[in-house]
Amino acid sequence: MFMQRYEISFISGNKQRFLRVFGLYSRFFPTFAVVSRKNRKKMDKNYIYELRLKVRDYECDLQGIVNNANYQHYIEHTRHEFLLAHHVSFADLHARGIDCVVARLNMQFKMPLRSGDEFVSKLWIKKEGVKYVFMQDIFRACDMKLAVRAQVDTVCLINGRLSDCEELNTTFAPYF
Repeated sequence: MFMQRYEISFISGNKQRFLRVFGLYSRFFPTFAVVSRKNRKKMDKNYIYELRLKVRDYECDLQGIVNNANYQHYIEHTRHEFLLAHHVSFADLHARGIDCVVARLNMQFKMPLRSGDEFVSKLWIKKEGVKYVFMQDIFRACDMKLAVRAQVDTVCLINGRLSDCEELNTTFAPYF
């Protein structure tokens, strides 16, 4: 009988370690994220930021799953926290006439999250002309299965005109 090999990911201090076990034993480690090799390959992107959140009851619809509109809240919150981690404040930018706005949003729903599920929202960024393209994925934390994949194209309006923002270019230069 073939058994799929799994990796169990856990955080100890600032180091991430992986313990390999067979799927048969995965049920004995309920507090760890069990990740199959196949899912690990999907996750191995150049993520530059991640945020751990938990689904609240009121975010779910009658089917008991997260309402699709709430996923947009999750990915937006992740982007905002990413910007704050880089000392970029929307209020400060706006006061100086710089408004960062979403130009396009594409979300692919892979599997639903349910009330109480913990999840990890991850992102990486690339630059295309004047656009900052945020590639964002949401994974259910218990098994790191992909729940949502999103691409968010954002642009900057400087004093009401579509422009390239040198301040953001400098801040995000290490990631392009």
